[in-house]
Amino acid sequence: MRLILEALRAAVVAMLGAYHSAKYGAIIRRLGLPLVERNERRGFVVVQIDGLAHDCLLQAMERGYAPYLQRLLRRGDVALQPWTVGLPCTTPAVQAGILFGNNDDIPSYRWYDKREGEAIDCVQPAAIYAIQERLARNHPGILRGGSSYMNVFDGDASLSMFTLGAMNRKRFFESVKGLGFLLLFLLSPIRTVKMIVLAVWEYVTDLAQHTSAVLRRSNPRPLQVKFRFLRVVSNVIFREIQTFAVLIDIFRGVPAIYSTYYGYDEVAHQYGPLSKPALRALHAIDGRIRRIDGLRRLMLGRAYDLFILSDHGMTSAIPFRKLHEHTLGEMVHECVDHAMCVAEAQRPVERGALQEAFLAEELEAIERNLGSPWSRIARRIRRAVQPGLNAHNGDGDGPMDARRNAIGDELMVRSSGSLSHIYFADHPAPLDLDQIEALSPRLVRNLAEHPSIWLVLGRQNGAVVLIDKKGRYTLDGNGHSDVSGSDPRILEDKDLDPAVLARLARFSNAGDLIVFGQYDPETDTVICFEDQWACHGGLGGAQRVAFMLTEKHIDWPMAQVRDANDLYGLFARRYRFEPSG
Repeated sequence: MRLILEALRAAVVAMLGAYHSAKYGAIIRRLGLPLVERNERRGFVVVQIDGLAHDCLLQAMERGYAPYLQRLLRRGDVALQPWTVGLPCTTPAVQAGILFGNNDDIPSYRWYDKREGEAIDCVQPAAIYAIQERLARNHPGILRGGSSYMNVFDGDASLSMFTLGAMNRKRFFESVKGLGFLLLFLLSPIRTVKMIVLAVWEYVTDLAQHTSAVLRRSNPRPLQVKFRFLRVVSNVIFREIQTFAVLIDIFRGVPAIYSTYYGYDEVAHQYGPLSKPALRALHAIDGRIRRIDGLRRLMLGRAYDLFILSDHGMTSAIPFRKLHEHTLGEMVHECVDHAMCVAEAQRPVERGALQEAFLAEELEAIERNLGSPWSRIARRIRRAVQPGLNAHNGDGDGPMDARRNAIGDELMVRSSGSLSHIYFADHPAPLDLDQIEALSPRLVRNLAEHPSIWLVLGRQNGAVVLIDKKGRYTLDGNGHSDVSGSDPRILEDKDLDPAVLARLARFSNAGDLIVFGQYDPETDTVICFEDQWACHGGLGGAQRVAFMLTEKHIDWPMAQVRDANDLYGLFARRYRFEPSG
């Protein structure tokens, strides 16, 4: 009987292989994409679920929202491990570490470069490309010769789509015959109907959920008007296109593939990490992973290892503005007695801006590759998207932006989740605490004593100083010393790793002051400096605990990982490439 079952299984696999070979063979011929030369080296596919904490994944599986991942675990095919993300716990910093082994001087999602006098935001393609050039000087990217889909950096990939760091590289849409990919994707009757139904359902679902929350006067609920459209783009359009591209690459035998799904993160920011809208977004991603893994197992192009991971977690949050009816920047402005101008950037929908940047870059690539009349259509769409992107690329959009003078902004407040950097912009060198207190005697004390602020980091004479409501603690890279205050046990908190805090504060692009929102362990909530009901970037809760799911034969010691840079070395050793520096 066992032999019969094995024979039937082999026959089914053979038929599926023949079907998919015919199907995807026809697709790549129409797209003009070549097969990759076959060899014995195993490739890898990385699927990143943005923002999904390890504990949230476990709860999602228990509730039935990640059935395929749960099935893999129950069968014993895979191992699931948590891993600790460094600071900041944001997608750019983590992907820089994984893809290039170097996330130095990426202090947040947005920051201010005092040396250049430039406000940096990780939705700016030019800024991301400049960062990637710096990161790639010593280490080869793990995607060299491979593909990058929906990522911030391209990891030296040969082919990319919706990847900001790939500005001067070959883009997916430039490699196909005109609009071949989109036409092939959209003109399939089943695929087109499915896309339309899913998009309408996503839009109506968000409308119903938001209306219900408004009528019940309950939170969390989206605080941005554009979110409904962005949810459709992220949870349907991008998700389906990138899945299709990954499936094509697996058939072609591309050696390294990395694709990020943002849908869960997008919804969780607005509804909460374990809300039904966020879990439903995860359920849809789980279904796409099932399709990717199903084709991978057939080994039509080459043998692949599968990695499913997150770049960080997320902690339930209360927006600072909702709690105090003013922003952190406005509070800073009061602390300096209006003697200094303050500019604040704390955009509420960072992923929306990232989507607009993705669209603008890819549309420009399509436009260059097309003849009339298709190029005119692409140009009109790009110009419709561009104004929104330009708005996101300014110095800021918060209410403090009007408080400027002709000389420039003396204070810059750059917030990302529960982490904020404050810069004295008129001083090109980093300031010590005694210099800050001379410029503004009340600022440090008022920040540290504020009920919604947990910690303030500063520097003094080359050391890093941690300030809270009870005292000051001088840190070095390995521990702490010179404790003054009533409770020196503060650094026993597992989130307050002295080495991690000191490393962040010593980045050349870190703020003169670094502020962390208050974390309440009883309610497991953190104060967020953006308008979000769940956030990441700083300290407290699940935001620094990501997950890694691998096949059982890949025995990686994730308990020893303390920063995304550590993952780069694991990929480098397994797939036989080594850093050049």
